[in-house]
Amino acid sequence: MAKRVINFYAGPAGLPLPALERAQAELLDFENTGMSVMEISHRSKEYEAVHNEAISLTKELLAIPDNYKIILLQGGGHLQFGMLPMNLLYKGRKADYICTGSWAEKAFKEGKIVAGDDARCIATTKEEKYARLPRREEIKVNADSVYVHFTSNNTVEGTQWHSFPETGSVPLVCDMSSDFLWRPFDVKPFGLIYAGAQKNLGPSGVTVVIIREDLLAQCLDKELPSYLRYRIHVEKNSLYNTPPTFGIYILRNVLAYNKSIGGLAAIEKNNRKKGELLYGCIDRYAGFYKPFVTVPGDRSLMNVDFFLPTEELTDAFVKGAKAAGMVGLKGYRDIGGIRVSMYNAVTVENIQTLVAFMDDFAKKNAQ
Repeated sequence: MAKRVINFYAGPAGLPLPALERAQAELLDFENTGMSVMEISHRSKEYEAVHNEAISLTKELLAIPDNYKIILLQGGGHLQFGMLPMNLLYKGRKADYICTGSWAEKAFKEGKIVAGDDARCIATTKEEKYARLPRREEIKVNADSVYVHFTSNNTVEGTQWHSFPETGSVPLVCDMSSDFLWRPFDVKPFGLIYAGAQKNLGPSGVTVVIIREDLLAQCLDKELPSYLRYRIHVEKNSLYNTPPTFGIYILRNVLAYNKSIGGLAAIEKNNRKKGELLYGCIDRYAGFYKPFVTVPGDRSLMNVDFFLPTEELTDAFVKGAKAAGMVGLKGYRDIGGIRVSMYNAVTVENIQTLVAFMDDFAKKNAQ
């Protein structure tokens, strides 16, 4: 096997090795068809089995109730930013947005393009550079809202909702692109969930959408261009047009692997252990590794931002880590510093390797 690095990129991100090895073994001859899965018709029974298994595994891993539909789309989170309000915010219908970071702001911006002032930001920590999440008392949900949109994990800033916002009878809508399936959670408060695959689920090019039937019934239908209708994708089982078949195939492989290792309970246990190791190291060297997030309870277990005392040390850290087989640690351009993205495919052993490097780096360079 070719040498593999430890991948800390924020997305597209690393994938579980067994899921890739399965693809490697089947690449030239999938299910005895004599073809790659990339070459066969999306209407074939061989591909249809993969497609339906990906949907079934998503339902099984999250224990999704029967009154939800799962759609597999293209376009990433960006398409959902606009598609969501186009389907649901019409004839003066309103929605609330909780703005907690770069991607949450983008979702709100697109909502306003579609719905104008009927898309309302009801809480934000922008003045604090999104270094914390809004507190419960800072969130005032409007009773006339069709939904409350939030971003469960802020990839750029490194904050994460460990307890979801309480919105009463107003359904939650969530962009879970960077932490979907990191743990089990109760789907029932959500009217809609969407997640680009390229961080925790599979390759770029696939978006998983979970929509509750009562919200689906409120969506526009023939008033919208065909591809932008949630209804048509549900009716056609995400086969209205040619889907991203290879991406869905890899998604299936990842979900099957997740199930094989004990499901989301086992994945959550690993993710919490990784957080303990990495944040434990940051806190041990608090004068050297300075976290971006100001409230420990808001710290993300997917994306961790911190700063070193100088740009020279930051550059040396990134180069030294790369020489030790760890890539993707340079911070996001708007924030700088270091960003560690430790999605599901990153192992506890990978974080142990990073922490050992960080221990050694701090001891050699701290004043």
